Amino acid sequence: MTSSSPVTLRIPNLSVPLKMHIHGEQDQFVSRRIREEGIWEPYETSLLLSMLRPGDVFVDVGANIGYFSVLAASLVGDDGAVFAFEPDPDNFRLLRRNVALNGQQASIVAVQAALAVDAGKGELFLSEDNLGDHQIYATGDGRGSLPISLVNGSDYLGDRLSRIDLLKIDTQGSEYQVIAGLLPLLAVLSTPPRILIELTPLSLRQAGASGRALVELLGELKLPLWIVDHIEHRLVESDVGELAQWCDDVEAVPGDMGFMNILVGCAP
Repeated sequence: MTSSSPVTLRIPNLSVPLKMHIHGEQDQFVSRRIREEGIWEPYETSLLLSMLRPGDVFVDVGANIGYFSVLAASLVGDDGAVFAFEPDPDNFRLLRRNVALNGQQASIVAVQAALAVDAGKGELFLSEDNLGDHQIYATGDGRGSLPISLVNGSDYLGDRLSRIDLLKIDTQGSEYQVIAGLLPLLAVLSTPPRILIELTPLSLRQAGASGRALVELLGELKLPLWIVDHIEHRLVESDVGELAQWCDDVEAVPGDMGFMNILVGCAP
Protein backbone atom coordinates (compact mmCIF):
# COMPACT_ATOMS: atom_id res chain seq x y z
CA MET A 1 0.00 0.00 0.00
CA THR A 2 1.24 3.48 -0.92
CA SER A 3 0.59 6.78 0.86
CA SER A 4 -2.09 8.78 -0.95
CA SER A 5 0.01 11.86 -1.72
CA PRO A 6 3.73 12.49 -2.07
CA VAL A 7 5.81 13.82 0.80
CA THR A 8 7.93 16.96 0.41
CA LEU A 9 11.49 16.29 1.53
CA ARG A 10 12.92 18.59 4.19
CA ILE A 11 16.64 18.38 3.54
CA PRO A 12 18.82 21.28 4.78
CA ASN A 13 20.80 23.13 2.10
CA LEU A 14 19.01 21.40 -0.76
CA SER A 15 18.62 23.88 -3.61
CA VAL A 16 16.02 21.91 -5.60
CA PRO A 17 12.65 20.96 -4.04
CA LEU A 18 12.03 17.20 -4.06
CA LYS A 19 8.99 15.07 -3.35
CA MET A 20 8.57 11.32 -2.87
CA HIS A 21 5.86 8.71 -3.01
CA ILE A 22 6.32 6.41 -0.02
CA HIS A 23 4.87 3.20 1.36
CA GLY A 24 1.90 3.33 3.70
CA GLU A 25 1.80 2.40 7.38
CA GLN A 26 3.14 -1.11 6.72
CA ASP A 27 6.71 0.18 6.40
CA GLN A 28 7.86 1.14 9.88
CA PHE A 29 11.31 2.39 8.88
CA VAL A 30 12.32 4.29 5.71
CA SER A 31 8.85 5.44 4.65
CA ARG A 32 7.78 6.20 8.20
CA ARG A 33 10.84 8.36 8.84
CA ILE A 34 10.40 10.24 5.57
CA ARG A 35 6.72 10.79 6.37
CA GLU A 36 7.42 12.09 9.87
CA GLU A 37 10.66 14.00 9.33
CA GLY A 38 11.04 14.58 5.60
CA ILE A 39 14.51 13.07 5.64
CA TRP A 40 16.21 9.67 5.89
CA GLU A 41 19.66 9.10 7.45
CA PRO A 42 20.43 12.81 7.93
CA TYR A 43 24.21 12.48 8.20
CA GLU A 44 24.54 10.20 5.18
CA THR A 45 22.29 12.68 3.36
CA SER A 46 24.66 15.52 4.25
CA LEU A 47 27.59 13.45 2.99
CA LEU A 48 25.94 13.11 -0.42
CA LEU A 49 25.40 16.86 -0.49
CA SER A 50 29.10 17.40 0.20
CA MET A 51 30.46 14.75 -2.18
CA LEU A 52 28.40 14.99 -5.36
CA ARG A 53 28.82 17.72 -7.97
CA PRO A 54 27.19 18.50 -11.34
CA GLY A 55 28.31 15.97 -13.93
CA ASP A 56 29.12 13.23 -11.40
CA VAL A 57 28.05 9.58 -11.66
CA PHE A 58 26.30 7.97 -8.69
CA VAL A 59 25.54 4.24 -8.39
CA ASP A 60 22.88 3.27 -5.86
CA VAL A 61 22.85 -0.46 -5.05
CA GLY A 62 19.82 -1.31 -2.94
CA ALA A 63 17.99 1.84 -3.97
CA ASN A 64 14.74 0.97 -2.15
CA ILE A 65 12.13 3.60 -3.10
CA GLY A 66 14.76 5.95 -4.49
CA TYR A 67 15.52 8.44 -1.70
CA PHE A 68 19.27 8.63 -2.35
CA SER A 69 18.86 8.24 -6.13
CA VAL A 70 16.47 11.18 -6.37
CA LEU A 71 18.68 13.26 -4.09
CA ALA A 72 21.77 12.37 -6.12
CA ALA A 73 20.08 13.20 -9.43
CA SER A 74 19.26 16.66 -8.11
CA LEU A 75 22.96 17.16 -7.32
CA VAL A 76 24.60 15.73 -10.47
CA GLY A 77 22.14 17.43 -12.83
CA ASP A 78 21.52 16.80 -16.50
CA ASP A 79 25.22 16.31 -17.22
CA GLY A 80 25.54 13.58 -14.59
CA ALA A 81 24.01 10.13 -14.23
CA VAL A 82 22.48 7.90 -11.57
CA PHE A 83 22.19 4.10 -11.82
CA ALA A 84 19.71 2.71 -9.29
CA PHE A 85 19.41 -1.04 -8.64
CA GLU A 86 16.42 -2.37 -6.69
CA PRO A 87 15.08 -5.95 -6.98
CA ASP A 88 11.79 -5.73 -5.04
CA PRO A 89 8.80 -5.06 -7.35
CA ASP A 90 6.92 -2.80 -4.92
CA ASN A 91 9.99 -0.75 -4.03
CA PHE A 92 10.95 -0.55 -7.71
CA ARG A 93 7.47 0.67 -8.63
CA LEU A 94 7.82 3.53 -6.14
CA LEU A 95 11.35 4.21 -7.33
CA ARG A 96 10.10 4.66 -10.90
CA ARG A 97 7.22 6.86 -9.70
CA ASN A 98 9.64 9.05 -7.76
CA VAL A 99 11.92 9.43 -10.77
CA ALA A 100 8.94 10.63 -12.82
CA LEU A 101 7.54 12.79 -9.99
CA ASN A 102 10.77 14.79 -9.88
CA GLY A 103 11.28 14.88 -13.65
CA GLN A 104 14.53 12.92 -13.51
CA GLN A 105 13.93 10.35 -16.23
CA ALA A 106 16.90 11.64 -18.22
CA SER A 107 19.29 11.34 -15.27
CA ILE A 108 18.30 8.09 -13.53
CA VAL A 109 18.62 4.61 -15.01
CA ALA A 110 16.49 2.35 -12.80
CA VAL A 111 17.21 -1.38 -12.96
CA GLN A 112 14.94 -3.97 -11.35
CA ALA A 113 17.68 -6.34 -10.21
CA ALA A 114 20.08 -7.13 -7.38
CA LEU A 115 23.83 -7.02 -7.92
CA ALA A 116 25.76 -10.24 -7.34
CA VAL A 117 28.85 -12.12 -8.51
CA ASP A 118 26.95 -14.35 -10.92
CA ALA A 119 24.11 -13.12 -13.11
CA GLY A 120 20.95 -15.20 -13.23
CA LYS A 121 17.86 -15.86 -11.16
CA GLY A 122 17.66 -15.34 -7.41
CA GLU A 123 15.17 -15.21 -4.60
CA LEU A 124 14.25 -12.24 -2.42
CA PHE A 125 13.14 -12.96 1.14
CA LEU A 126 10.71 -10.31 2.33
CA SER A 127 10.37 -8.40 5.59
CA GLU A 128 6.77 -7.60 6.49
CA ASP A 129 7.33 -4.36 8.43
CA ASN A 130 10.68 -3.08 7.14
CA LEU A 131 10.37 -2.86 3.38
CA GLY A 132 14.02 -1.87 3.12
CA ASP A 133 15.14 -5.09 4.85
CA HIS A 134 14.45 -7.63 2.14
CA GLN A 135 17.31 -10.11 1.69
CA ILE A 136 18.55 -12.31 -1.14
CA TYR A 137 19.37 -15.19 1.21
CA ALA A 138 17.29 -17.36 3.55
CA THR A 139 17.74 -17.22 7.32
CA GLY A 140 15.11 -19.78 8.27
CA ASP A 141 12.79 -17.24 9.89
CA GLY A 142 9.80 -18.04 7.72
CA ARG A 143 9.94 -15.06 5.40
CA GLY A 144 7.93 -15.17 2.21
CA SER A 145 9.91 -14.85 -0.99
CA LEU A 146 9.68 -14.04 -4.67
CA PRO A 147 11.92 -14.55 -7.70
CA ILE A 148 14.28 -11.75 -8.77
CA SER A 149 17.00 -11.08 -11.32
CA LEU A 150 20.66 -11.03 -10.36
CA VAL A 151 23.14 -8.92 -12.33
CA ASN A 152 26.94 -8.76 -12.24
CA GLY A 153 27.77 -5.09 -11.67
CA SER A 154 30.93 -5.05 -13.77
CA ASP A 155 29.18 -6.68 -16.71
CA TYR A 156 26.18 -4.35 -16.58
CA LEU A 157 27.98 -1.07 -15.94
CA GLY A 158 31.22 -1.73 -17.81
CA ASP A 159 30.03 -0.43 -21.19
CA ARG A 160 27.57 2.11 -19.76
CA LEU A 161 29.92 4.39 -17.85
CA SER A 162 33.56 5.44 -17.71
CA ARG A 163 33.57 6.83 -14.17
CA ILE A 164 31.87 6.39 -10.82
CA ASP A 165 32.19 9.23 -8.35
CA LEU A 166 30.16 7.75 -5.51
CA LEU A 167 28.96 4.18 -4.99
CA LYS A 168 26.35 3.52 -2.28
CA ILE A 169 25.70 -0.09 -1.24
CA ASP A 170 23.00 -1.06 1.27
CA THR A 171 21.86 -4.60 0.53
CA GLN A 172 21.10 -6.11 3.94
CA GLY A 173 24.01 -8.54 4.03
CA SER A 174 24.94 -9.20 0.41
CA GLU A 175 27.47 -6.34 0.27
CA TYR A 176 30.42 -8.72 -0.12
CA GLN A 177 28.94 -10.30 -3.25
CA VAL A 178 28.12 -6.84 -4.66
CA ILE A 179 31.70 -5.62 -4.21
CA ALA A 180 33.16 -8.87 -5.53
CA GLY A 181 31.10 -8.48 -8.69
CA LEU A 182 32.13 -4.85 -9.09
CA LEU A 183 35.87 -5.28 -8.47
CA PRO A 184 36.82 -5.96 -12.11
CA LEU A 185 35.18 -2.67 -13.10
CA LEU A 186 36.62 -0.72 -10.17
CA ALA A 187 40.10 -1.97 -11.08
CA VAL A 188 40.01 -0.38 -14.53
CA LEU A 189 38.44 2.97 -13.67
CA SER A 190 40.95 5.81 -13.95
CA THR A 191 39.91 7.11 -10.53
CA PRO A 192 38.37 4.85 -7.87
CA PRO A 193 35.02 5.99 -6.51
CA ARG A 194 34.17 6.85 -2.97
CA ILE A 195 32.07 4.02 -1.52
CA LEU A 196 29.43 4.42 1.17
CA ILE A 197 28.59 0.92 2.40
CA GLU A 198 26.78 -0.77 5.27
CA LEU A 199 28.75 -3.21 7.43
CA THR A 200 26.59 -5.68 9.39
CA PRO A 201 28.63 -8.77 10.42
CA LEU A 202 25.65 -11.01 11.28
CA SER A 203 23.86 -10.37 7.99
CA LEU A 204 27.07 -10.78 6.02
CA ARG A 205 27.65 -14.15 7.71
CA GLN A 206 24.07 -15.23 6.95
CA ALA A 207 24.66 -14.32 3.30
CA GLY A 208 27.72 -16.58 3.12
CA ALA A 209 30.56 -14.13 3.76
CA SER A 210 31.65 -12.24 6.90
CA GLY A 211 32.36 -8.74 8.10
CA ARG A 212 36.09 -9.41 8.09
CA ALA A 213 35.93 -10.74 4.51
CA LEU A 214 34.12 -7.61 3.31
CA VAL A 215 36.54 -5.25 5.08
CA GLU A 216 39.57 -7.10 3.68
CA LEU A 217 38.04 -7.05 0.19
CA LEU A 218 37.54 -3.28 0.46
CA GLY A 219 41.11 -3.03 1.71
CA GLU A 220 42.32 -4.30 -1.67
CA LEU A 221 41.31 -0.91 -3.10
CA LYS A 222 44.08 0.74 -1.01
CA LEU A 223 41.84 3.67 -0.07
CA PRO A 224 41.27 5.43 3.27
CA LEU A 225 38.54 3.97 5.50
CA TRP A 226 36.22 5.98 7.70
CA ILE A 227 33.51 5.08 10.21
CA VAL A 228 30.37 7.11 9.54
CA ASP A 229 29.32 8.32 12.99
CA HIS A 230 25.67 9.19 12.42
CA ILE A 231 25.20 10.13 16.09
CA GLU A 232 27.86 12.84 16.27
CA HIS A 233 27.76 13.54 12.52
CA ARG A 234 31.45 13.03 11.85
CA LEU A 235 33.83 10.71 10.04
CA VAL A 236 36.20 8.71 12.23
CA GLU A 237 39.39 7.52 10.57
CA SER A 238 39.91 3.75 10.71
CA ASP A 239 41.78 0.95 8.94
CA VAL A 240 41.34 -2.65 7.79
CA GLY A 241 42.72 -4.17 10.99
CA GLU A 242 40.54 -2.13 13.31
CA LEU A 243 37.35 -2.68 11.33
CA ALA A 244 38.02 -6.41 10.88
CA GLN A 245 38.57 -6.80 14.62
CA TRP A 246 35.31 -4.96 15.32
CA CYS A 247 33.55 -7.40 13.00
CA ASP A 248 35.10 -10.36 14.80
CA ASP A 249 34.01 -8.95 18.17
CA VAL A 250 30.42 -8.49 16.97
CA GLU A 251 30.30 -12.00 15.50
CA ALA A 252 31.53 -13.43 18.81
CA VAL A 253 28.21 -12.43 20.40
CA PRO A 254 25.39 -14.68 19.11
CA GLY A 255 22.60 -12.69 17.49
CA ASP A 256 24.41 -9.34 17.77
CA MET A 257 22.92 -7.08 15.06
CA GLY A 258 25.59 -4.40 15.46
CA PHE A 259 26.22 -2.44 12.28
CA MET A 260 27.84 0.70 10.96
CA ASN A 261 28.18 2.55 7.71
CA ILE A 262 31.69 3.12 6.44
CA LEU A 263 33.12 5.44 3.81
CA VAL A 264 35.87 4.17 1.55
CA GLY A 265 37.95 6.91 -0.06
CA CYS A 266 38.92 10.48 0.72
CA ALA A 267 36.79 12.37 3.22
CA PRO A 268 34.84 15.28 1.73
